[in-house]
Amino acid sequence: MAEAAKLTFFSKTPLECPVCEEKVFREEMRTGRGRQIAGNLTRELRRNYEPSKQYGEVFPLIYPVTVCPHCYYATYHEDFTAVPEQILETLRGETSARADFLSDIFPSLDFTEPRGLEEGVASYVFATMCYEHFPKQFSPLFKSGVSQLRAAWLCNDLHRKYPTENYDYLARVFYRKARYYYTCAVEGEQDGSQPLSGAKHLGPDLDKNYGYDGVLYMTGLLEYQYGPRSDPAARKTALDRAKRTVARIFGMGKASKNKPAAILDNARDVYEAISKELGDSETSPEA
Repeated sequence: MAEAAKLTFFSKTPLECPVCEEKVFREEMRTGRGRQIAGNLTRELRRNYEPSKQYGEVFPLIYPVTVCPHCYYATYHEDFTAVPEQILETLRGETSARADFLSDIFPSLDFTEPRGLEEGVASYVFATMCYEHFPKQFSPLFKSGVSQLRAAWLCNDLHRKYPTENYDYLARVFYRKARYYYTCAVEGEQDGSQPLSGAKHLGPDLDKNYGYDGVLYMTGLLEYQYGPRSDPAARKTALDRAKRTVARIFGMGKASKNKPAAILDNARDVYEAISKELGDSETSPEA
């Protein structure tokens, strides 16, 4: 296949994995030539892409995490070689745990060849396992949250392809973990214990950075859709918190023209859905 016709390429200059010191050739997606045909934006602020005749289905979310194919150390690209010295031994000690963690679900992972959806999901799982040990200046809670969210999205893609393989169940597991991390990330930003400033892109997808408003919106949405329901009192408390979180998007006297319609319209819908479940009569706050 001619180079121009390929969907991705591997970097010619390798990185050195800071954990195992092996060479890592990063896979990146080419742009242009109709590779990405933007489709609809979902309620979860995910951008879908239409298949093209030349390239077929395209999943840009497969590629943002850099993964060492030898020890499965994984982070977002900007953090890969910036790993703090004090956590290196811990990351080295968990090499076998990373290698074994998904071996039953994805037994044929290969990060030396062009990635598929399975490698995409795995990359976010490995990143979450690694960010667990990163200090607060890297905003690991948020990066773990967005990783779990994207893993859920890719599992839904797998479910559409293989509807009998229970990837929908796996997606729900990742959604629930994303909910936990997003909630903790917002709390960390609000009390100063873990600011979001260590994350360059707040996503949640790649095509647009919705900033802190997007984080607040996703926190409320994930609580509403995937929060625990077995304890009604705890559910009410969590939804009250989610409602206040979403309400902050409408601003403290800020003009709505300064906020994307995708955020305002979706946030209003989620606010009203939460209010309905809580039995509140109030409508969405004015933007």
